[in-house]
Amino acid sequence: MLIGEVARRSGVSARMLRHYESLGLVRPTGRNDVGYREYSAADVRRIFHIESLRSLGLTLREVGRALDDPGFSPAELVDDLTRRTRERIASETELLTRLSRIGAAEPEDWDGVLRTVALLQALGSSSPGTRQRAALSSVDEASVPVGALVDAVLSERDPVVAGALRWALAQAGGGLVLLAEGLAAPAAEVRARAVLAIAETPGDAATALLRAALADPDLAVRRRAAPALGARGVADAVPTLVDMVAEEVRDVEAADTLAALAAAPETAERIAAGLVARLADSTLGPSARRGLTQALADIPGATASGALAELTRDEDRGVALTAGYVLGLRGEGR
Repeated sequence: MLIGEVARRSGVSARMLRHYESLGLVRPTGRNDVGYREYSAADVRRIFHIESLRSLGLTLREVGRALDDPGFSPAELVDDLTRRTRERIASETELLTRLSRIGAAEPEDWDGVLRTVALLQALGSSSPGTRQRAALSSVDEASVPVGALVDAVLSERDPVVAGALRWALAQAGGGLVLLAEGLAAPAAEVRARAVLAIAETPGDAATALLRAALADPDLAVRRRAAPALGARGVADAVPTLVDMVAEEVRDVEAADTLAALAAAPETAERIAAGLVARLADSTLGPSARRGLTQALADIPGATASGALAELTRDEDRGVALTAGYVLGLRGEGR
């Protein structure tokens, strides 16, 4: 079979077939009487094998090794190709995201494009200081790519930088829809960062998202949502806040939030009942029980007063003294 016919049947140009021959990938079996290359059926099969391997992303050098090296490992090659492909997809995805953020900023000229690119690069810097400065300076931009700020908020691990980014996002306004998408992220830490940013966004829509986060399967996410909801007067946060006090996880913040919620009489009774129930847990240590007793101090109502009176006789002297002191402050000492 002559080179022209091989090219027609294989879809590989004659020029490429000659290139394969120069590299030693395909060697025509022979030549006819007038000196034209002749390809055998085996040669044509090898051409199809070459094209198949190239479609997987192999270089021509790798194709040659795969076909001619008896010790070549297909499994290792596939693993390497998989890694390279994932890296390429990640790089292309990053580029696509960057382009969409630039487009969302609606730059009016190339100066606007370059400013947005510079901001995106700074937000993606490996230096926390650079990322923080970028966050703080973004508020001076005429058109801030809110999506880029949301991306940065959801990925930032440094707490100081994260605070600056959340502030910048709040100043820019918007982003709630993208933050809502963050609440559906597979990684719990990303969902927790979304909750912190949503907490700084006023309005009923943000409150609804925080309510949804209160049902998150991850305990840490729920414990981020509860104080924010409590600060908005949502009593659904009470059970999680009580648990935070009992388990000494940001317990001061949780106790302060419970005290604010207790301004509503019906909520105060609910809080007191929850604190009393946790005090009855025999597995709690002395420190946790004292924290619960102190939390009762700021909860008005008969349930809290009765529990404190009972606690003045507690076997733990620290708890008893704390309860007595609190009763005295409430004007109910005995």
